[in-house]
This record gives sequence, structure tokens and C-alpha cells, in this order.
Amino acid sequence: MKQTSFGFHEATPSPQEQAPTVPALPNQIPLDEPAPPPVKPAVRQSKPSKPAAKHYHGHRARLRERFEENGLNGLQSYEVLEMLLFSSIKQGDTKPLAKSLLAQFGSFAQVLAAPKQRLEEVPGCGPRTASFIKEIQAAAILYAKAQVVERDPLSSWSKVLEYVRAAMAHNDKEEFRILFLDKKNRLIADEVQQTGTVDHTPVYPREVTKRALELSACAIILIHNHPSGDPTPSRQDIEMTTKIASTLEPLGIVLHDHIIIAGSGHVSFRGLQLI
Repeated sequence: MKQTSFGFHEATPSPQEQAPTVPALPNQIPLDEPAPPPVKPAVRQSKPSKPAAKHYHGHRARLRERFEENGLNGLQSYEVLEMLLFSSIKQGDTKPLAKSLLAQFGSFAQVLAAPKQRLEEVPGCGPRTASFIKEIQAAAILYAKAQVVERDPLSSWSKVLEYVRAAMAHNDKEEFRILFLDKKNRLIADEVQQTGTVDHTPVYPREVTKRALELSACAIILIHNHPSGDPTPSRQDIEMTTKIASTLEPLGIVLHDHIIIAGSGHVSFRGLQLI
């Protein structure tokens, strides 16, 4: 101790007490807390690559361009069908469905004529697409019929055959149709008289005659189809035609012809000299 003038002794601080107090550095970590893990450098992630374009991208535009340049020339049946399906199926590839429909039903015309229920059995052909196909068929029949209505059926026989082929050739049931003509052989009416089974249609000469008189028809053309695909007339077909002709003759109504339509072609009774 050091003695002062007042008689007190001032204590001399120890070396530890003489050392200046050093404040804790802000980055010092208390010993009772764990050190934070080291920060890893950020890894630069690469952008995901774009998926490869589907093989059919741009196919619709290319197919339409081919059609606009050449029409139906150079297009396969499945290509025409897949192009029509664009209107019902807005996205995706319609080629597989077009080929499946043709494989199932056999031809473009048979696809159009197929019943809606059977169309829906083909994978990928839903109710909307099946309805659209039936609308295409209706448009095709209406177009073919217009070619007959606007002309003399007897002078444009090929147009008559085109029409009845479009309307009946691929039906799955027998159908008996009559074209009623006036004295100039212009079409008055086109009516389905009876619809039957896969191999028979009941036809009554009295009903045919009655309808011809109601329409003031001077001539008629009988038409029916054979779903079997064979247009050869049966014995019943020949007998029925003879009865109708003999019933109409006393009334001055001419039976011009009886045509049987089938998938493989057609037969004319007049051509076979059966009338």
C-alpha cells in the first residue's frame, strides 16, 4: 500500500485489475451455442429442356395445304377421313382413329353409313365424333339427292344411282324406297316405304299404288338394298315386282325400273329383262 497525506493507504491494484476491460467482439459466439453450419455456395440450376415436338405438329396444316393444292388427288381415304375429323377433334393426331374406323368398317362410305352406336365402339370415337360422322353422311346424301331433283332422273341415270348408293348401299337393314315421277319424269317425291330386317322388307302392292295415286304420279322407280352385299334379286323380289307392275298398269302408272343396291354394286330389273 501507498501512504497518503491523510494517513490512509491506497491499495495498489493487482495486474489483473490493472488490465483494461475489452468489450466482446460482436462476432464472438457464446460457448454454449452451436456454431452455424458453413454456407454452401449456391448451385446454379440448369433450365429444363423443352419436350420434343410431337410428330404430328404441323401435320394438319400440311394436309390442308395438300388438299387445297390438289383436291382429292393424291390423298388416301384415311387422310380424307382424318382431315374431316379435325372439325370434331380439335387437338391431337386423328390419323390413328381414321385408320381404325376404316379397318373396322371396310371403306370410307361404310364408315359414314355405320350406325352411331357401332361407331362409338371404336376406341377414340366418342358420341360427339360419332354424331359428326353421321352429319357428314347426311350432307353427302343431300348433295347426291340434289343432283337428281334438279334433273330428269331417266336422263341422268348415273346421278340416280349415285344418290341411292349413298343413301342405301351400306345400310345394315333392308329398306324399300320409291321415286315418284310426274308425266315429264321429274321427281315428285322420294319416300322410304318400308324398313325391314337384314334380309327382308315387307312390301304391299296396294300401299304402293295408293301412294302413287295420292301424289298423282305417272311413273315410279322401285329401289331396295341388300345388306348382304349381293344385289342378285331373290325369287320373292321378282314376284313382288311383278305384282306391283300388274297393279299399276290398269291405272296408267308406269313402273320404270326396280333397282337393287348392294355394297358390291347394283342390279336393274329392266336391264335383266324382268320388267
